[in-house]
Amino acid sequence: MEFKYDIQLLIEGKALDERAIHEHFAEAFKGDCLLVVGDEELIKIHFHTNEPWKALEYCASLGEIYDIVIEDMKRQARGLRG
Repeated sequence: MEFKYDIQLLIEGKALDERAIHEHFAEAFKGDCLLVVGDEELIKIHFHTNEPWKALEYCASLGEIYDIVIEDMKRQARGLRG
């Protein structure tokens, strides 16, 4: 398993650009399993990375972030809670 953390969150804002957010993640952050879906006011992010704080900082710059979940997939793979 290359990436340790599974992050999921919602971004609420104005004039959010799903494509631009996806492109920024793909270029700026190391990770996989990227999912960016939503509209101009609400975006859902799902991403696997080793540096979740970088993604959170970027998302917070776009609007209000909430329903934030960060799970340690390596702990889960060992049968432990995330």
